[in-house]
Amino acid sequence: MDYVYGPGRNHLFVPGPVNIPEPVIRAMNRNNEDYRSPAIPAMTRVLLEDVKKIFKTTTGTPFLIPTTGTGAWESALTNTLSPGDRTVSFLIGQFSLLWIDQQQRLKFNVDVVESEWGQGANLDILASKLAADTAHTIKAVCIVHNETATGVTNNLAKVRKILDNYGHPALFLVDGVSSIAALDFRMDEWGIDVALTGSQKALSLPTGIGIVCASPKALEASKTAKSVRVFFDWNDYLKFYKMGTFWPYTPSIQLLYGLRAALDLIFEEGLDNVIARHSRLGTATRLAVEAWGLKNCTQKAEWFSDTVTAVVIPPYIDSSEIVRRGWKRYNLSLGLGLNKVAGKVFRIGHLGNLNELQLLGCLAGVEMILKDVGYPIKLGSGVGAACAYLQNTTPLIASRI
Repeated sequence: MDYVYGPGRNHLFVPGPVNIPEPVIRAMNRNNEDYRSPAIPAMTRVLLEDVKKIFKTTTGTPFLIPTTGTGAWESALTNTLSPGDRTVSFLIGQFSLLWIDQQQRLKFNVDVVESEWGQGANLDILASKLAADTAHTIKAVCIVHNETATGVTNNLAKVRKILDNYGHPALFLVDGVSSIAALDFRMDEWGIDVALTGSQKALSLPTGIGIVCASPKALEASKTAKSVRVFFDWNDYLKFYKMGTFWPYTPSIQLLYGLRAALDLIFEEGLDNVIARHSRLGTATRLAVEAWGLKNCTQKAEWFSDTVTAVVIPPYIDSSEIVRRGWKRYNLSLGLGLNKVAGKVFRIGHLGNLNELQLLGCLAGVEMILKDVGYPIKLGSGVGAACAYLQNTTPLIASRI
């Protein structure tokens, strides 16, 4: 960290913001430009088409909003719903909690389905609510695909199947902040109406772009939605899309060039290969945790996340001390436990532009930290388990074959 010097590089393994690859940093190292010149609209037009590929949609309309994931949440909600509308939303961790809080503050009637932290969304309850809602009072189902606080990934295909089984017209809104461009995500196939992500996660950019993608059904809903919206109004974007200038207000020129470079890296590797890489890194991390004799916060394998692992530590250790020690002694940044799991878990982020050897360095650092704080670990146990798996599964780098 430049403002608090430590030799070598900071090993950034929080689940976002993540490491920024050198080609992206170089692409952003440029002066400002006139965003109304022919160059920026021309680049934006191609960016909007390419962004659709990471959502796996051909019918969605993307919006690149100068904001964070929280702003993207608000854009998704206010453009499709009216105050008083009933939503079903799942509380499974800190970020789903915050999205529910936002829905409530925006005056929606939120039907909260709560699960123990470490469990996925209770889709049986969703099915019962949809079955009972013959009057179709439920206007939207809102779900966090990957709950970053607990390392839980929800089954979006199953949500769509339940909606279809009951012929329910509710909109399907998905927070994909820590999943899109890292986990399997199929907007069109799963009938997702609004999906969103943030630039600082799997895209490996700085914070600053909230990327929202809306289905034709969502765009139609926006025509009658009565929520107050100004900065996040899709109509302003659509107006400028038609004009061919694309921007209703000033974008970050540097982030646009960074997004161009980030997408190029993903496409060069191949999106499906990116997803497979995250699967390898997630599996390797879980094998290390098991070898350490520790438990994953995520309670069932069907919910395991390939972008973040929340590690439960014994009650005689404060997980916050693990995070502090990592930063102070080893220049390793790990994620804190949040809210209900504060002091009980630490989080290893393994998403973005990251490779196997970088992860092994992180796991080695965690082992030394665990030894430091008094956990009886055999040094090399987790690293060895991860190495054994990765040595057998890591493919040749495609561009170097």
